[in-house]
Parts: sequence; structure tokens; C-alpha cells
Amino acid sequence: MKINRIILFNPVSSARRTPVLPMSLLAIEAALESRWPTMIIDGNLAEDALEALESAIDDDGAGTILAITVMPGPQLEHATPLCRDLKRLHPDLTIVWGGYFPSQHWEACLKDPAVDFVVRGHGEAVFASLLEHLHTGNPAPESIAGLAWRDRGEPRSNIRPQVPHPAKLPEWNLESIDIGRYLRPTFLGRRTIGLHSSYGCPYFCAFCAVVNMVEGRWMAWSAERTANMVHRLHVDWGADAIEFNDNNFFVDERRVVEFSQRFQGLGVNWWGEGRIDTMMDYSDTTWRAMRDSGLRMVFLGAESGSEETLKLMDKGGSVSPQKTLEMVRRMQKWGIVPELSFVLGNPPDAQGDALQTMDFIRTVKAANPATEIILYLYTPVPLAGALFDQVQATGFAFPETLDQWISGDWLDFAQRRSDLPWVGPRLQRRIKNFERVLNAYYPTTTLPSLTTGKRRLLRAASAWRYHLGINVFPLELAAVQRLLHYRRPETSGF
Repeated sequence: MKINRIILFNPVSSARRTPVLPMSLLAIEAALESRWPTMIIDGNLAEDALEALESAIDDDGAGTILAITVMPGPQLEHATPLCRDLKRLHPDLTIVWGGYFPSQHWEACLKDPAVDFVVRGHGEAVFASLLEHLHTGNPAPESIAGLAWRDRGEPRSNIRPQVPHPAKLPEWNLESIDIGRYLRPTFLGRRTIGLHSSYGCPYFCAFCAVVNMVEGRWMAWSAERTANMVHRLHVDWGADAIEFNDNNFFVDERRVVEFSQRFQGLGVNWWGEGRIDTMMDYSDTTWRAMRDSGLRMVFLGAESGSEETLKLMDKGGSVSPQKTLEMVRRMQKWGIVPELSFVLGNPPDAQGDALQTMDFIRTVKAANPATEIILYLYTPVPLAGALFDQVQATGFAFPETLDQWISGDWLDFAQRRSDLPWVGPRLQRRIKNFERVLNAYYPTTTLPSLTTGKRRLLRAASAWRYHLGINVFPLELAAVQRLLHYRRPETSGF
């Protein structure tokens, strides 16, 4: 077929006013090296995504390739009916899905006639090879690692592709999109933008979806390339804060030190994700360099207050509740805020696990009141392991069609807020009540609209509950939080 245009599309990801930089699409665009006319359309910025795509597609769609990156949850909910509408309007349009969801659930995607191909895993080389096949007939689909397609009407997938080193991939063409529309005010700065500087994580936590995608690999841009990108975003577009969305930014202490040194004096604040045991081994010199470079907060997976649960999670012997307490005290010394995530309701004893972790969170807050707490319910990922095996024993199974995935219950599941059979509604309610009281007594510092007066109001309204440990029916707190438009960053981003 003759390829006239390639459209790289980012579905609506949330209700937030300012979307996240579409880095995956920028990487795909760069890998194509201008061989075909390519354009990026972000559904988060378009007033009408269908209309925006319609205006870019040929009359019958025969010469257009529409490539869509899809995460579970809101993006999947948006992309599924949109692709069906486009296929109805343009039957010859070729639609390719890539990203986390289709990489994991390619069979469900290809059972839907709106999806022609799925690119699994890192997509740069896979997508380029698919385009070559569509354009010339070669290479054959079965020879393209990472490609899934319909063979005689049945979904079929090749082996996963090799993961390319990010440092060897072409640099993004930032001029191909309006960077200014991705800058937003946060607690970090007035013009914050997200960035990825590495891929993967060298650990194998049993609850983490990243494991199944990278299998213990971690590869990164050099400190120099990372700092140069930040400099460019700062100088050319006025970015004053960076959210490093890397799965694990802090793997290599030497890289972090060099980056921090290159960053000092720029006046840009930053945030990143790391591991407690890794960062506890950092020297004071490293912590000083990070602080002086503008590091304001680090997201860390504390995960549980139970030693037994941490073992089931495969967090490793070097991660423990005691280590978490040591970390929050150390970060308090350096004036860097710890943001701890906890996964509650883990099998086999979901209630005992949750109660133990909620008690531990109170201990963490006593050690360092500035600690941000983020709570999730345990949600299975397509991965073998003790936790997943226990959940499968209850009869759990993933949906087999896109219609099932975009139903209300499974949309909530994808965002870790559904009714889970191994947790039960009573325990789930108890966790939500605890979270409401905790968030009122210790309001998040990441919500810029929350003034000092509003924080005092929340704290005063919740003090008796927090000190007495009474969390049942916190209706008055729910009313106050609605009145103040209180929200946690994990629901809407910084």
C-alpha cells in the first residue's frame, strides 16, 4: 500500500486541564526519521478528537496509518469507541495500537475489528518494520519481533522485541508539538513538565506491572544528556520544574550526582521515583548535591508495614518497615519530602495486612509529619508470583474483550479503586475512611490551592478523630473536603 500519512495519537488520559508530554509519540516520530509525513495529535488538547482526526485522514483512509498509544483506564475508555467510529467512517484506515495495555492484553485488542495491529513493548523498531511491511510487503509479519496481528482471523503474536538503549535512540523533535501547552502550575513550580530519562527498573516486585515489561533491565540517558534536555526546556520554554516519571530515577548514584551537579544554579525544582534501600545507601555528599540541585520530593515504594507482605511482594530483604522509618527521618534532615506509596489489602490475609499497614502509617507520620502518603489497593498484574497465584485461586481472571475492559467495574479496577473480592466492601470502606481522616489531619502539600487557612480548617475538623483513632462515618470531613475541592495528586497529577 502507498502510505500518505502517519498520525500518532494520544487518547484522553484524564480530566486534568494540562496533559502530560506525549514522550512515547515523540520517540516514535524520531525513530521514523522523516521517511513518511507524520503528525502528532493529542486528544487531551483537541476540543473534538474525532473531528481532529477526521480532518487528518484521507477520504477512505487507505493511505493513512493511525498509531495510538493506550494505557488502561481513561485512555482505553476513550480510544475504543473512537477507533470504532473511525473504522466505520474510513473502512480502509489502518489502526495500530501500542503502549502498556495492548502490550499486555494484545488478544483482547485484536478480537476487536477496530484494531488491525498491536505493537508490543518498545515500539520504535517494531513500528518502523510494520510500516515497511505495509509499504512493500516485506518483512513478513511473522518475522517482526513485537508484532501482534490477525492470522486467518485469529490473534497471533511474535516474541517480545529487544529493548533498545534509550541513549542510542534519536533525540526528539520538540518543535513538532506545542511544548507550552504541556507546562502547568504545581507545588514544584509555575511551569512544570514531565520527562523520562531512563527505562525500566532492575528489581522484580511481584505487584508491579513494570516487571513484566522490562524483566529487570534498567537503561538510562547519560547525566549530560538528561541535564541538557532540562536546560533546553528551561531556556527555550521557561520550564521551572521537572517531574521525572522514570520507573526508578535513582538507580545509579554516580549518574544522580553528576546530574545534580550539572543542575545546580539553574533554579529548576524536580521530583523523581526511587527505592528506599537504594537511596539509604547514598552518601551525605549525594544527598547534599540533590538538595542543592532543587530536588524537593521523592516518590518511594514503602508498600507495606508488614515484613511478611514485603516478602510476598519480592521487595527483597533490604526493604523493611524499619528501613522506611530510617529513610523518612533522613529525608527530614535534608529538607526533601518523602512521598510513600502503600499497597493495602494484599492476600492471603487482606484485613490483617491493611490494618497493620495503617498502624504503621501513623508511626511514619509521627517520625516525619511532612511525609506524603499514597494508598492503593492491591491489583493483580499479568505476572507470575505468589500474590498473583493467591488471587487466581479466588477465580480472578482478566477480561477477554475491549467491551469488558471499558465497563465500569474494570475501569475502576485499572485505576486501583474497584471492589475487589479478596478485599471485600467492608474492608475497602474502612481503608477509605482511614484515608479520609489521614488526608484531613495531614493535608497534602502538593495542592497549590490549599491555603494555610484551609489546611488549618481540615486539621481542626479531623484532630479528634485522628487522635482517638475513630474513622467510621467521617461524613463531616467528606463535606469539608468537597467544599475545599481537596484532591490527592495520584488522582489528578501534581
